[in-house]
Amino acid sequence: MSTNVILDSSALLALLKNEPGADIVESLLGKIIMSSINLSEVATVLLNSEMTLQECQDTVLPFISAIVPYDEEFALLTADLRKKTKSYGLSLGDRACIALGQKLQLPIYTADKIWKELQLDNIDIRLIR
Repeated sequence: MSTNVILDSSALLALLKNEPGADIVESLLGKIIMSSINLSEVATVLLNSEMTLQECQDTVLPFISAIVPYDEEFALLTADLRKKTKSYGLSLGDRACIALGQKLQLPIYTADKIWKELQLDNIDIRLIR
């Protein structure tokens, strides 16, 4: 049985824009879990173009197997990562993605190279490019 994975918004955007690493993300289809925060990040980028909200939904949602709501526990895990990642300049969305991987103990796929420098215990970060 295949294992689910956490996908950062940068990785999904790489797939949608056919950027380097898109092939890796494509191989993960059917196993992708994202936080609602990261879905919002992807939608924000797409809606900054001429895309409508309905077109955005139709484009993005088929690629995601599960979307995890941003609840109290998730919010606190994200906040706790701030002190551990402050020097790397990670955004709220970055930390939310990492917190989800930490919470679910699943590998996290990203296009953000700085994440490989993070010194975080028990968090499996994989670069797509």
